[in-house]
Amino acid sequence: MPLFFNRAGPSRADKHYLIDPLQRMDMAHISMLLEEESYFVLHAPRQTGKTTCLLALMDHLNKQGDYRTLYANIEAAQALREDVPQAIQTVCSVIAHRAKTYLKETRLLTYLKDQTSENPGNALTELLAWWAETSEKPTVLFLDEIDALVGDTLVSVLRQIRAGYAQRPTAFPSSIVLCGIRDVRDYRIHTKNKDIITGGSAFNIKATALRLGNLGETEVRALWQQHTTATGQAFASDIYAELWADTRGQPWLVNALGYQLTRSPEMRHLWDRTVPITLEDYRVAREQLIQSRATHLDQLTDKLQEPRVHRVITTLLAGEEHHDKLPTDDLQYVADLGLITLRPAVQIANQMYQEVIPRELIWSKQSMISHEQHWYLTPDRHLDMPRLLQAFQQFFREHSDAWIQQFDYKEAGAQLLLQAFLQRIVNGGGCITREYGLGRRRTDLYIEWPVDEQAGFHGEIQRIVLELKIRYGSLESTLADGLPQTADYATRCRADEAHLLIFDRRSSISWEDKIWHDTADQDNRTITVWGL
Repeated sequence: MPLFFNRAGPSRADKHYLIDPLQRMDMAHISMLLEEESYFVLHAPRQTGKTTCLLALMDHLNKQGDYRTLYANIEAAQALREDVPQAIQTVCSVIAHRAKTYLKETRLLTYLKDQTSENPGNALTELLAWWAETSEKPTVLFLDEIDALVGDTLVSVLRQIRAGYAQRPTAFPSSIVLCGIRDVRDYRIHTKNKDIITGGSAFNIKATALRLGNLGETEVRALWQQHTTATGQAFASDIYAELWADTRGQPWLVNALGYQLTRSPEMRHLWDRTVPITLEDYRVAREQLIQSRATHLDQLTDKLQEPRVHRVITTLLAGEEHHDKLPTDDLQYVADLGLITLRPAVQIANQMYQEVIPRELIWSKQSMISHEQHWYLTPDRHLDMPRLLQAFQQFFREHSDAWIQQFDYKEAGAQLLLQAFLQRIVNGGGCITREYGLGRRRTDLYIEWPVDEQAGFHGEIQRIVLELKIRYGSLESTLADGLPQTADYATRCRADEAHLLIFDRRSSISWEDKIWHDTADQDNRTITVWGL
């Protein structure tokens, strides 16, 4: 059976292109923690390859023979929510069934069938104690999706593990690894009694927290080259720089883009493995993946409604200057979700997320804008940007007050409204790339428009940059900052034309004074400046 890029579930070496999972983990550190009989956390954003790595680590440790190691995903207990005894029984049942699956042991199932505990809420402690006591080797347990549990159920699991900690390794697992999206210290657990308990207080035996990172740039290239080795189909060398910028090694994105290029019906012509894959093919596949609103991207945008995520992403989208007021815990939480990176600067984690997040926020508004493409195309099928931006000025004047109030992300409402307007025009033909970040005080938009509709991105491309700035001080100071930034961005993108849009949020200024346009010369380039 031919190998392929995996988009769902754990990766398997016999089915999928795969980077050795053990290479992705700090094995020396993990070995030391196991030797110390430590309880620790391994966390990573969703679809980063965490389960694949845990299963590989379980197999590796069992083959080494020093431990009896078991992996169990306990997410099923989430559905029981506050029925703590039943949820704990579910956790125990999952552990017992996984022992049968992975270790070929049925004795834990037999134990559960025969056991009649006087305290059902203590069943997990009793099961793990019995497993450790009757095992010939020290036991190691990986509990995956621990943070899927809620409220008193999560508190009970953490406290039952803590209760047995002092009896390890002879009467309790030598090591337990809690696996989830976040570090246990970040858990804010709401109990039935309205109390809020932190994960750190409920599980104060944690030795450390390890984070599974993304693939490195070399690993991304190596993963894709496995396809070339297996099929002979080559990727153009200039794809890899864009692939890295788009994904920054996020495993699901890397695999999903590879799958879109090599196996999706939309790219059927590339099923012929003698056809090399070009940069233009890659860009088409990227746009198709974004528009598909795949499950991973859908789950990611669901997080945008959480208050802690909202605070951070709003500030990023608006490019606000006073970002230092963001709570450190909020930044770390959003980073743990994989939405942002904290170093070398706080920014959206990769270009794909930079594209997906604003698109999702403007999805409903975009569909309500009635303007169509043909109004803004010249006879030779170029985008008529002056005409388009003049239309947006009128649209913004008529609708901005009402529409921005409807955005959940009001602080970035003006920028999002422009992006909704542009996306409506460009969608289905061109591509908009976005750049923004904390403290940048601007948003950069880069439009690529295929002039030949049949050739698409394989033919002539019209390149346009737009720099979006909020006016904070005088117009002169805003222009002094904005014109060089726009010229520099246009040069980097090799753009045919450049526009600087200045949003004036002062309520005391009339629309007659806000709406204007002019041209300016900067670094041997003419820039059109638009007031809004």
